[in-house]
Amino acid sequence: MKPFLGRRILVTGAGSGIGRACARRLDALGAELVLAGRRAEALRETLPHAVHAALDHTRDEAVLAFARDCPPLDGMVLAAGSLLTGGVEGTSTPAFDRMIASNLKGPWLICHHLGGLLKDGASVVLVGSNVGIRAIPDTAAYCVAKAGVHMLAQVLALEWAPRAIRCNAVAPGPVHTAMVDSRLKASADPAAALHALARVNPLRRLGREEEVAALAIHLLGDESRWTTGTVIPIDGGATAVF
Repeated sequence: MKPFLGRRILVTGAGSGIGRACARRLDALGAELVLAGRRAEALRETLPHAVHAALDHTRDEAVLAFARDCPPLDGMVLAAGSLLTGGVEGTSTPAFDRMIASNLKGPWLICHHLGGLLKDGASVVLVGSNVGIRAIPDTAAYCVAKAGVHMLAQVLALEWAPRAIRCNAVAPGPVHTAMVDSRLKASADPAAALHALARVNPLRRLGREEEVAALAIHLLGDESRWTTGTVIPIDGGATAVF
């Protein structure tokens, strides 16, 4: 059974992590994929037969040019983003600007320029974070940016409702992705850092990319057609308990 057969879906951040997991799962379910990300080679590794677009989603002119060539869409998964650590006082203005650009401005620009390409009844999923719901130390700019992503999803749910276009956000906790691996390797004791990170939720483990992808794909599909404007934590219970 291929419930996405004949549907064209854009996935940003498709060269790694949650974006890659979403793209591969959607491909298995029959979707026609348009993959966007910073590195064309990584996009080809994700799905060689998909449409690829090397794109810096933080640049207005780049997203506008991409929109001119992009065909009509049945849905989008906006998973591109990046992480820098640091508190408010210790985070430089350029670092703050990078976090806002990568995690919030990018999705805003995609929705701004490609919203008109969405077919009536389409579905859009933004990848936020549970730290956009519940702040943690030493991640100030990322927390603020992801909180903005959640509000963006809710605003778009209102704006697109007359066209029956749904917009939701997923809010993962720590997921075992390359981005998290890089953060762990930079620590003084990677094994201890992994153990500590895994203990921030009641299930005492990191999430898996495919688990987040499964939720995102549910929100893209027909079974969730009365779900819009939601921010759904997927974090092993951390948001509910701590």
